[in-house]
Amino acid sequence: MNDAYARLTARFGRIGAIGEAAGILSWDASAMMPPGGGAARGEQLAALAGIRHDLLVAPEVAEDLAAATAEGEWEGANLRLMRHAHRRATALPTSLVEAIARANSNCEKVWRVAKRDADFAKVLPLLEEVVRLAREEAQAYGGALGLSPYDALMDGYQPGVTAADVAPVFAAYEAWLAEALPRAEAIQAARGPAMPLAGPFPVAKQRELCAAMAATVGLDFAHARLDESLHPFCGGNPADIRITTFYDEDNVAKALLGVLHETGHAMYERGLPAAHARQPVGEAAGMAAHESQSLIVEMQASRSDAFLRFLGGRLHETFGGDPAPYAAANLGKLWRRVERGFIRVDADEMTYPAHVILRFRLERAMIEGGLEVADLPTAWNEGLHRLLGITPPDDARGCLQDIHWHDGAFGYFPSYTLGAMAAAQLMAALRRAEPELDAQLAQGDMGPMMRWLGQAVHAQGARLGFQDLLRHATGKPLDPADFTAHLTARYLA
Repeated sequence: MNDAYARLTARFGRIGAIGEAAGILSWDASAMMPPGGGAARGEQLAALAGIRHDLLVAPEVAEDLAAATAEGEWEGANLRLMRHAHRRATALPTSLVEAIARANSNCEKVWRVAKRDADFAKVLPLLEEVVRLAREEAQAYGGALGLSPYDALMDGYQPGVTAADVAPVFAAYEAWLAEALPRAEAIQAARGPAMPLAGPFPVAKQRELCAAMAATVGLDFAHARLDESLHPFCGGNPADIRITTFYDEDNVAKALLGVLHETGHAMYERGLPAAHARQPVGEAAGMAAHESQSLIVEMQASRSDAFLRFLGGRLHETFGGDPAPYAAANLGKLWRRVERGFIRVDADEMTYPAHVILRFRLERAMIEGGLEVADLPTAWNEGLHRLLGITPPDDARGCLQDIHWHDGAFGYFPSYTLGAMAAAQLMAALRRAEPELDAQLAQGDMGPMMRWLGQAVHAQGARLGFQDLLRHATGKPLDPADFTAHLTARYLA
């Protein structure tokens, strides 16, 4: 490598550190900040976004990128990713970067109130501004990257995957679901109802159990925190992981399964290659890759019959009472129940992709100009009815339920279902590599699983694109058939 490359790594190290600081401020806004701090926090985040952007677009960066050479696969990949980041950054003026950060922060705060009150009108003008800026952003990125506007936004979350890749996969799944869902519902009905878990479940005990289950997955609390927020998420940075959940004394599954999901994200962050920290190549391989890691922990492993035998025992040990509802077979009935519901985050793994398909189609239409924000509630309700045959009774359970658009995250939603499909593919490969996996999970031992994922996925950073990462780990690119095979075995047998 030469001096130009060394200067670039130093600069991207600073950019990475600024991003880490912004991440902690964003976590704090959701988990700790008093309500009155929202306006000031928006300005702080806008300022950091502007500083980061200025570091990326400085004239000397273009000069160094032109002169830089790198030796070795990791360094070559890092230089390629630096160039891509520079192309994206130079597409936007700093004023637009700051305007987007400010508008997103303002809209997200009002969304919380609008969702609480089921009143879309309260957030409509702010969301219209967010969408206006997102369209401007998408056009600029698209021009710089040679992509359509919506594909350019997708590129910010899962590089290398376009709407043309996603649309046929989603259409095929929609057709499969139309036939499979009624069959799954009939099989489920024939098995009879599950015994409910009788609460209340004291928050203090839930908190202890959730922390213990995160540690069971492998999370090191010397580098992590577990806190509370309205919407569970994983933030922070590889050395300082912040996960959150939401506790309900009548429903222990909400917090517990949420923590297992977010711990999957956290383990990916903790497992990223430390030798390339704060460099583009040391980051995760995109949000579909990230979602695959949360879902292989929560859906594939933690809801398996084997792990439910272990988890049921821990639940009974923690909360006491009749042991029968905590039996693995009953927990399977409860936590693998197929149901046509309104809320994405509460959806089962068979109907969840329908919620993502809806959002993919709506956000693509909003960015491309085929759907105005004022028409979103009607389009949402009609779309969900086509996919699942149900209509939300209000906008809180419809178009207001997610934070993403109100925080400017357009192009993210496809990653959820691509991640679910990748998780099934990774689990199939893991089972081939670890024939004793079920016996390990039944003992609450996720060590072999996490070591395999650590080597196959986490330690690869962003060296490989999404498809090449799957080829490296499983021997083939994304194969949606592994996901439908998993669902068939779990719900249609």
